[in-house]
Amino acid sequence: MKLHELKPHAGSRKNRKRVGRGPGGTDKTAGRGHKGQKARSGAGKGAFFEGGRSRLIARLPKRGFNKVGTTFEIVKLSQLDVLQGDTFDRAALELAGLVRRKNNPVKLLATGELTRAVTVHVDAASAAAIQAVEAAGGRVVLPEATSETAEKAE
Repeated sequence: MKLHELKPHAGSRKNRKRVGRGPGGTDKTAGRGHKGQKARSGAGKGAFFEGGRSRLIARLPKRGFNKVGTTFEIVKLSQLDVLQGDTFDRAALELAGLVRRKNNPVKLLATGELTRAVTVHVDAASAAAIQAVEAAGGRVVLPEATSETAEKAE
């Protein structure tokens, strides 16, 4: 026996039922009956439909946190130390693969050590990260605060 001679046992494989393709029991209405919601394409009530009453998920009490705050793209000092160059902005960090999601702001954290002077343009940074970069002789450039936050600070 050779590989090209292999065949399934007789009767073990069956063609799928092609509904709505001419006479033979499942032609005109394709086994869906006549009219009604279940006869339409995309028909159904949804996984959580309970006959018209409020869904269980809507009746249960809601507790805890629901996605509060901003999700940042995190960049660590140890990651910057490995990269070539001395100036890093969002484009450079994306090119290096450290920032993936384009809609999230970038935050610098003081994880690891920085052994050289670099300039980093990020949306936010921890106080320890700013201190570590400046101690290495570099600087962290943050976007200017809006006028409202500047007024509150005064």
